[in-house]
Amino acid sequence: MLALKVTGVAFVLAFLALVIAVYVTRGQLPSFDELKSSPNGQMIRVLAADGTPIVSLGPSYGEWLTYDQIPQVMKDAMVSVEDRRFREHWGVDPVGVARSVQVRITEGHWKQGGSTITQQLARNIFLSSAKQFGRKFREGILALAMERKFTKDQVLELYLNKVYFGGGAYGIDAASRKFFGHGADHLTLSEAAIIAGLVKAPSHYSPTADAEAAVGRAGVVIGLMKETGKISPTEAAAADPKTVKLAPEPNQNSVRYFTDWALPQLENLIDEPNRPLEVWTTIDIKMQKAADDAIRNNAPGNAQGALISLDRDGAVRAMVGGKDYVTSNYNRSITALRQPGSSFKLFVYLAALEAGKRPGDPIVDEPITIEGWSPRNSSGRNAGQMDIRTAFAYSVNTVAAKLGQEVGFTTIADMARRFGISTPISTYPSMVLGSNDVRVIDMTRAFASVANKGVAVTPYGITKVTSMGETIYSHEVDRSHVLVAPYVAQEMTDLLQTAVNTGTGRAAQIGRPVAGKTGTTSSNKDGWFIGFSSGLTTGVWMGRDDAKVVPGLQGGTAPARAFAAFMKIATAGRPVEQFDTAVTLPEFQLENESDFGLPDNGGGSLVDPDGNPIPQDQIAPDDGIGGGDAGSPPSSEDDTPQTAPDGPPKTTDRIDKKWLDRVTGGDSSGGKRPPSRDHSQPVDRPRDVQPRPNQ
Repeated sequence: MLALKVTGVAFVLAFLALVIAVYVTRGQLPSFDELKSSPNGQMIRVLAADGTPIVSLGPSYGEWLTYDQIPQVMKDAMVSVEDRRFREHWGVDPVGVARSVQVRITEGHWKQGGSTITQQLARNIFLSSAKQFGRKFREGILALAMERKFTKDQVLELYLNKVYFGGGAYGIDAASRKFFGHGADHLTLSEAAIIAGLVKAPSHYSPTADAEAAVGRAGVVIGLMKETGKISPTEAAAADPKTVKLAPEPNQNSVRYFTDWALPQLENLIDEPNRPLEVWTTIDIKMQKAADDAIRNNAPGNAQGALISLDRDGAVRAMVGGKDYVTSNYNRSITALRQPGSSFKLFVYLAALEAGKRPGDPIVDEPITIEGWSPRNSSGRNAGQMDIRTAFAYSVNTVAAKLGQEVGFTTIADMARRFGISTPISTYPSMVLGSNDVRVIDMTRAFASVANKGVAVTPYGITKVTSMGETIYSHEVDRSHVLVAPYVAQEMTDLLQTAVNTGTGRAAQIGRPVAGKTGTTSSNKDGWFIGFSSGLTTGVWMGRDDAKVVPGLQGGTAPARAFAAFMKIATAGRPVEQFDTAVTLPEFQLENESDFGLPDNGGGSLVDPDGNPIPQDQIAPDDGIGGGDAGSPPSSEDDTPQTAPDGPPKTTDRIDKKWLDRVTGGDSSGGKRPPSRDHSQPVDRPRDVQPRPNQ
């Protein structure tokens, strides 16, 4: 008798404690409106420069539908499959709990949770999903408290708008838009059954993951709806989930190369792990599409391609890391290490100009040997005396080597590092022809800094980050880091525009001033073109991931054409900008373009990017000879020969009039032949070049 009394007292005390806990919890619960606005997780919306959404990461939410806006078939389907006694219990269903315990005893493990819709809502909002007794107890208390504070209709409204349906979709509207392409306010019976069936296992029953499993589960839901009297047998027979049309999965286009690069930077820019974020980026949708098309349409079929375009302040307007992001998300514009070939001569000539050389200074193209290394021109011969402008325009290798020896290979390496080359740089003589591995983004920023009159340009992809109307980060451009004097940048631009107008980069012409440089490595393994016009600097690389030969690939062919195809569209809305120096023609036209690569030297010996054999004692571990990126995936595609463009006019005693009109935009008819130059004197500099300081 005493034991019975003790048991009775304990039960009463436990009941009172439960009631107190429920009502204390009820008082601490957020209001209905607060629960409506609380997020289930951090959502990140990425916006283009003009505010156009380009991708959403994390949980996605649709429109909030009130109880009256939710189709009755959706409410009936969810109640039938998840909690058929929803209208009868107080938040915890004793019948469901008893059934769950019975299954636990007979099966030996928990198979049915017995959780009501209210309990699931409490778990989704306030608790974790760990299957522990303590969590289940707190879940029950919260469910009882929620049903004391909210009506059944409010609970169901919260549940249907906040439960997770897989694929990042929270709520029936987000799920409906993701899977069916329309809002949830006009769901059909079959569509509602598919959505209701997802709650049990969102990843397993997701239509995009396993359409057959989703349809099978929807059939179970329809059967339960008929069993509970929510639909008639006729309606159940008429419903056919197999006929439901699923919305196509959005293509993961090339913009994902950009977001994969930019978004990890958020960790260093902000400290906001919970609130939804809007990330405003620099990407230009029109330019990005043009970049994607330029790479796909111009890269050889057996090769890959990459493109980066920077605005004058470093804003990344377009980034393509390969032909197809879905096939390969390896970002060759950021990660791949490849030999730059003659595009590396930018740093050779920058060092020479800073040391006092001038574009019109005479120099002799002649055989040269430096520490056992003897570079040669692809024409197989030497042209003799010329000026520096001509040597650069036609990428004469012996002149680059001679300048490197004169200014010092360490000086050139320091210049490359100054302009943002972040990879190791050897100081062996062959480095002047681009034997060190580099990244596309580093080379592009270097050319952009020249275009920016010698002021450093740092690439960036995020302009600002906002959260619930508040700006929590805003990018500031640093324009204080001067790399070279303005006159050096001007004279380098002078050389670069000559290379496009009359030299190896003629295929990059776009009908407005362009300055740039080609690059080709040994056996045509890599092709580069990097240039700038109208405030945009664009770098293009093409080659195979396994660094095998791509016959016909040269910097002046496919890469230059891709550059032109992109830049014609990218600069179309920008005013034409003239460079500080006028175009000056080289003093004569060479018969062959020295930038065209030669085959590897026979016998398996190592060669520089232009085919010149390198002495064994000049090969360092970080020389990068051979060009590929060890981390890149292998390719099994067959090589496809490409056709080289026409060369410059094959004349050395006169300049073809039509060709002159094309490159200068003028009319040479009736004009006189330019007077011959006295090569013993420097060529006059255009009058609009800023004067050098006293030397």
